[in-house]
Amino acid sequence: MTTPMTAPGPRTYRLLGPDGRSLTSTRPGTLGGYRPGRIYGRLDCPSARRAIAAGGYVRHRVFFADEPTALAAGYRPCAVCLPTTYLRWKARQQAEHR
Repeated sequence: MTTPMTAPGPRTYRLLGPDGRSLTSTRPGTLGGYRPGRIYGRLDCPSARRAIAAGGYVRHRVFFADEPTALAAGYRPCAVCLPTTYLRWKARQQAEHR
């Protein structure tokens, strides 16, 4: 006798939404973030990879669908993997606080 196989459901991913709350998506995130520092960057960021390799960071890792969502959730761009975006963000921050 054979047991019928059930097809697994679609793969889901846990992302952060613009309100900073967790949501489930059928599409993976395009950016990763570090919750304590409220920083987001590319999934292949050298700084994040070093932190992960050193045994840190993973439990605080979050993911975003896109850059507008990360910004809306209150995260800033990574200076290492998104230097141009970071400098634009920093200039806007300085202009707002003058």
